[in-house]
Amino acid sequence: MYLDNKDDSTISRQEEMELDQTSLHQNNLSAMAAAKPVSRSCNELRLLKEYHGMVASLGEPQTPYEQPAIGEDGCVALGKDFISIPMQGRYHFNFSKLFSSRSKSTDFTEKTPLLKVSSEENGLQCMAFHNPDFTTDDDSWDNSSADFEQRFQLGSEMPSLSRSSSEKYEILDNLHVKFNLSKMRRCLKFLKVSGLFIFVVVCSTLFSIYPDQGVPWQMLAVSPLESFSMNLTDFHDSALLKLDIGGPFVSEVDQQTEEYIVVQISQPEDTGSRRRRQQQVVYNWSLPLSSRRNQQIITTRTFQIPNRGTIFINIQAFLQEPGSVPLSMKHQYLHTNIEAQVTIASIILVGVYVLIVFEIVHRTLAAMLGSLAALAALATVGEKPSMVKVVEWIDYETLSLLFGMMVLVAIFSETGFFDYCAVKAYRLSRGKVWAMITLLCLIAAILSAFLDNVTTMLLFTPVTIRLCEVLNLDPRHVLIAEVIFTNIGGAATAVGDPPNVIIVSKQELRKEGLDFAAFTGHMFVGICLVVLVSFPFLRLLYWNKKLYNKEPSEIVELKHEIYVWRLTAQRINPASREETAVKCLLMQKVLTLEMLLRKKLRTFHRQISQEDKNWETNIQELQKKHKITDKILLVKCLTVLGCVILMFFLNSFVPGIYLDLGWIAILGAIWLLVLADIHDFEMILNRVEWATLLFFAALFVLMEALAHLHLIDYIGEQTALLIKVVPEDQRLAVAIILVLWVSALASSVIDNIPFTATMIPVLLNLSKDPDVNLPMKPLIFSLAMGACLGGNGTLIGASANVVCAGIAEQHGYGFSFMEFFRLGFPMMIVSCTIGMCYLLVAHVVLGWNS
Repeated sequence: MYLDNKDDSTISRQEEMELDQTSLHQNNLSAMAAAKPVSRSCNELRLLKEYHGMVASLGEPQTPYEQPAIGEDGCVALGKDFISIPMQGRYHFNFSKLFSSRSKSTDFTEKTPLLKVSSEENGLQCMAFHNPDFTTDDDSWDNSSADFEQRFQLGSEMPSLSRSSSEKYEILDNLHVKFNLSKMRRCLKFLKVSGLFIFVVVCSTLFSIYPDQGVPWQMLAVSPLESFSMNLTDFHDSALLKLDIGGPFVSEVDQQTEEYIVVQISQPEDTGSRRRRQQQVVYNWSLPLSSRRNQQIITTRTFQIPNRGTIFINIQAFLQEPGSVPLSMKHQYLHTNIEAQVTIASIILVGVYVLIVFEIVHRTLAAMLGSLAALAALATVGEKPSMVKVVEWIDYETLSLLFGMMVLVAIFSETGFFDYCAVKAYRLSRGKVWAMITLLCLIAAILSAFLDNVTTMLLFTPVTIRLCEVLNLDPRHVLIAEVIFTNIGGAATAVGDPPNVIIVSKQELRKEGLDFAAFTGHMFVGICLVVLVSFPFLRLLYWNKKLYNKEPSEIVELKHEIYVWRLTAQRINPASREETAVKCLLMQKVLTLEMLLRKKLRTFHRQISQEDKNWETNIQELQKKHKITDKILLVKCLTVLGCVILMFFLNSFVPGIYLDLGWIAILGAIWLLVLADIHDFEMILNRVEWATLLFFAALFVLMEALAHLHLIDYIGEQTALLIKVVPEDQRLAVAIILVLWVSALASSVIDNIPFTATMIPVLLNLSKDPDVNLPMKPLIFSLAMGACLGGNGTLIGASANVVCAGIAEQHGYGFSFMEFFRLGFPMMIVSCTIGMCYLLVAHVVLGWNS
């Protein structure tokens, strides 16, 4: 959409007249405002519009235009073929700056877009409708009131420029500082985008120049009488040899089996003579065999070769009865040693956390960049995965669970049930905020002990947000407290958190007596102690925090409305004239609401009430306002949700149900979509947190890539080495402390699911080592306690944290990494300390090791 500029000479003459009139006295302002401009130049319209706004700010009388290019409502006339687009002014301008010859935005031509009616000049940021930087993601709502007050104070001080020259120069200096800050922000943004783009290009190049390691499998059979030998002569510049062997191996470490396969890695001994050199065995790898020969389990191990000579691989079977064992094998060369791979993995993990902590990019994009860097690192070391392999790394059960529950909650929210629950919670707390927060956290902890903590937060987050909106509370602090206690409550049972599920599902641990009842009974006592201490500590953390919003609910709702209108306008792509006009109308609505907000901020005297004394009257008003809107749909939703939750319980206890949690959630979503007769399917899909789902998919790929770079194995091996060097009389206590804190700190920075799966074999081997002589149960309980409670350390430490942050962000109440860290990390320290003391008393003092 462009303006036609047919008479350039008339425009330039009128611009000269306007510029010459700037030296007149202030008494001529009203006369100039009463002029009758006919020009359709975009530049002149902008100047007269700001001129008109300055006259209004000085309190001078105004005369309406006979042929208004800019009416009193700020509408720009576009001619016959165009509709009038409201362009209401937002800022007050200083005349000496506005008409300065240094202005760089006066070069408008006939091809100048109509929507570009303002620009950033002379330190004043004027909003351009087409400007992509006009977003609210970088602005915190905590500082929005101060920002509005600052803008309004700037406009209210403009009439005093004619009275005090010192105030005028002070304002001009402030504008100059803002202009410099704006230039600095643009430079930093350019550097950020350029640096990330170069990083992506480099990683993409590294990933593309190395081929996929499609090494074929080799089929073989070994017996006690016949072994398999293989010589590798092409081992030149490689540092590691990776072997993958498939066969009828046992899935767990089992000492009862007497049949096994031995893999020997040897190299010729360099004696310095010409005679035949002897083979020196470098590694012995024993693989216990299962009694069922038809199963196929693939095991992988990486060997560090000391020199670059020929490698000899010998595989032999030790059986009780004559026979042969079918095996499959493939080998692969890696170009980097384990220490270098661990260093690269650590750098990638730190880089991802830097992007998330300082909010350089969105956390989903940060996880995607980390995944790309990890895949490029794997390609560089010689272990580039294929697309099929990368897709297999994604945990689709978790994604299916999240997607299904998000659809259920999206339909559930249409019934008004969340508003109803918010009012009921307010009634139970009798108007006392802390009683209500304690009640919500306690219910969340109890539910998460029997449900998955992700499901609990999917159900609780919308209720909490509506409750806080009704009570004019800041939802972010309440949500953080809830998700912290959700993670704590999930550690109490064997089905509450994924690490516990992994531990109980191990067959060898069940043989040692660590079944569902024993695990839950032991952990439940310790988590109860953690909850009792965590509630007073949470109150201490929130002691100086103002849970109420700084502004009244009327202003908070108005700010939220501005945010929604602006977000809606930003999602419109001005590809046609009609879409452009609609976007301009929406932005004019935003400007109108911002003017109303400035007026409210000027006139309102803030009164923050720490306790609502009129809670009974408020409850009656809230019950009239927030009711169930669709009772039939509510019955359908409660029926389907009850069936889904019941299936979640039965899946944990009844072995005859062959459905995972993801399948149950997907089937429940399909049931409810059919029963609710949903026609507007786009509305339901828009409420799904796609950014959260993409974040989890990228996080799964990142963690698997880091595991292939031996980061998690390295942490487990170093932990075992530290335990072995401790004296025997103090070894159990040190092992409990070390395993718990390493698990907690590691789970706060990496996903606790692969960490738990990696640490279980390490701890089993450590407990079976006769030189160490440690019982198994204290180590497993320490791992479970640390992995579950460590999720409260950071925002991405647990899945429930990310889900809660994503839903809150969709409602306009997103919290940053640091906001969660300030509350979650101290809670993690305290809860892990209490859990450590409980385990030390139970296993070291009382000796509950059997």
